[in-house]
Amino acid sequence: MDILAAQLGAALKSHGLMLVTAESCTGGGVAQAITEVAGSSAWFERGFVTYSNLSKQQMLGVRETTLRQHGAVSEMTAREMVAGALQHSAAQVAVAVTGIAGPDGGTADKPVGTVWFAWGIGQGNIHARRHQLKGNRAEVRAQAVHIALQGVMDMLNQSTEMA
Repeated sequence: MDILAAQLGAALKSHGLMLVTAESCTGGGVAQAITEVAGSSAWFERGFVTYSNLSKQQMLGVRETTLRQHGAVSEMTAREMVAGALQHSAAQVAVAVTGIAGPDGGTADKPVGTVWFAWGIGQGNIHARRHQLKGNRAEVRAQAVHIALQGVMDMLNQSTEMA
C-alpha cells in the first residue's frame, strides 16, 4: 500500500494536483495510507470521514433524497460524495468510498462486501464502480483502500493519455 500511495503522490505532484478523500466504510483508511507517505502535504489537501448519513449531507452535500431513494451504499451517493468533496475543498482530484464492511449490515441486494467507489477530476466526469469484496471486515476495508488509490492512479493515467 505504501508503494502505491507513494506512486500516486508522485503522479499528483507531477501534475500539480491536490487530492481530497470522502470516506465512509474505510473510516479514513485512504487518508491514512496517503499520509503515511512523507511529504504528502504537497499533494493531499484533506479528507472527509462521513460515516453517518447526516455527515454525508452536512459535510459533502449528499442529498437526503439520494440517501432515501438509493441508500448510502449506492452509485448516486458515491458520485455525490465526490462532487461534494471537490466543492468543499481546494483539491482538483477526489475519491469516494461507501460500502458495507461487515460483519453485519448486508442485505440481499447489498450483501456484506458491497462497496461503491467514485473518482473525479475538476468539474469533469465522475466515474463510479461497484465492487463485491470478500473477507472479514479488516480485509474488506484494506481491499477498498487499495482499490480507491489504484482508481485515482488509473484516472490520472487516462487523463494524461487523453491530453
